[in-house]
Amino acid sequence: MPKKVAFFDARPYDRKSFDEVNRKFGFDITYFEAHLNPNTVELSAGFDAVCAFVNDTLNAEVIEHLHQHQIGLIALRCAGYNNVDFKAALNKVHVVRVPAYSPYAVAEHAMALILALNRKTHRAFYRTRDGNFSINGLLGFDMYGKTAGVIGTGKIGKCLIAILKGFGMRILANDAYPDQKFAKANGVEYVSLEELYRQSDIISLHCPLTPETDHMINARTISSMKNGVMIINTGRGRLIHTEDLIEALKSGKVGSAGLDVYEEESEYFFEDFSTQVISDDVLARLLILPNVLITSHQGFFTAEALHNIAETTLSNIREYFDGGYLENEICYKCDHDCRKNEKKRCW
Repeated sequence: MPKKVAFFDARPYDRKSFDEVNRKFGFDITYFEAHLNPNTVELSAGFDAVCAFVNDTLNAEVIEHLHQHQIGLIALRCAGYNNVDFKAALNKVHVVRVPAYSPYAVAEHAMALILALNRKTHRAFYRTRDGNFSINGLLGFDMYGKTAGVIGTGKIGKCLIAILKGFGMRILANDAYPDQKFAKANGVEYVSLEELYRQSDIISLHCPLTPETDHMINARTISSMKNGVMIINTGRGRLIHTEDLIEALKSGKVGSAGLDVYEEESEYFFEDFSTQVISDDVLARLLILPNVLITSHQGFFTAEALHNIAETTLSNIREYFDGGYLENEICYKCDHDCRKNEKKRCW
């Protein structure tokens, strides 16, 4: 009998990509539109594994219910895992993820935000649709010769660096584990965060959310940046203290911001609120600022990435049920020693 998988926060594109890939795996997948949280976890009763996404809640209460239902695997169909309580999961449930689905997808989306904000193409689109062909207020800048700061040089960060180098930009980078070989080969300079903040015209965030990076962009760090700096975040919402960013955008200290993530996004992103009032005052303030471009966590959203996510997720589930080594299991400690171990690393 095929293993039964409860798939939460299911969208039409999820069903399409997973159904196509599942033809060679043969799992019995039941799709639920609801998020996985304490109110919906009972839907998992009778299943062998659950598949969750970035805005599902995997806290101690949910994990305990999954354990009671004898579910031993949470298969995240994403790279991030800051929504998982690993202390609660220890010795109760395995957690696997998709560490790389398409770094090009996210890096190219970050570049799209940069170009749109710089040349204000999103604003020009609405003007010309209304018959307004004035270019006043749409002034941009040459990216050639400017300095870009890339925080986090994993696969996505490296892809973005390659793109930025194509524009003739100087690249500064920061990472907890600098890849000096990559830096030397690509003309990249690793510097401290303070130096990166001070020198960069554009700053793009591609680091994981950890206690050290939580709200790393805040009033204090923004004050050390260049006037008019552009900030791009396609990583995790809580990398930025949003209210501090808003104040900096209003004052002009930050010239523009491109955000594919938001620290309180779980209620809104991936949903249609076009006929409702946005009750989140912070998000509402961001949306009305002319120098802000927000997309709804769509950086991953390419055909190639969706296929790769489905392929890796279902492979992770098969590995678990086959009783083999779980290549993409996340260490519950998520500590630095684990990350340095190439054969079993959680980052």
